[in-house]
Amino acid sequence: MNSFNISRFWDEEAQEHLETAQKTFNSLQNEFEQMLELCEESIKNNGKILFFGNGGSASDAQHLATELTVRYVNDRVPIPAIALTTDTSALTAIGNDMGFDHLFSRQVEALGNDGDIAIGISTSGKSLNIINGLKIAQSKGIKTIGLSGRDGGDMAGVCDLLIIVPSNTTARIQEMHITLGQMLCGALEQKLGLL
Repeated sequence: MNSFNISRFWDEEAQEHLETAQKTFNSLQNEFEQMLELCEESIKNNGKILFFGNGGSASDAQHLATELTVRYVNDRVPIPAIALTTDTSALTAIGNDMGFDHLFSRQVEALGNDGDIAIGISTSGKSLNIINGLKIAQSKGIKTIGLSGRDGGDMAGVCDLLIIVPSNTTARIQEMHITLGQMLCGALEQKLGLL
């Protein structure tokens, strides 16, 4: 017979989430401020933000790009942002013709410009297509920001700013990524005087 206990599961998930959130808010304010500053400077200078990730992080990329291009709190002028995870023709052509490891680097090469921001999202920090995308971004003069967890994986060498959520649990890392991302959207609206 299954010994699953919903009450214990509920309490353990809640406790781990709250602990990770507290650790994140206690340790990452400086990194968040740096991310906000980089993005604000880019937008003020007619740049844009390129988001990319795999799986759940791909969803985060789409979510955050949408918050910026449409609205976060109030109606306002759009903030230029693109999720490199949404064009199925580009994704399948790159995957088929060049390989999955080039999924984002090819798009950054085509769409990114000096002065833009590239935000790669990877809970492990080891996704080669994210690493390659960040490398190409740096070669084009694009500032790179990584959102990761655990020990940051291989992202440290390819990010101008690496934000590592203090957790080893994928779900908790992803929860903090979307929290930090939505806070970025809200802060950008206010910093850019768009409310």
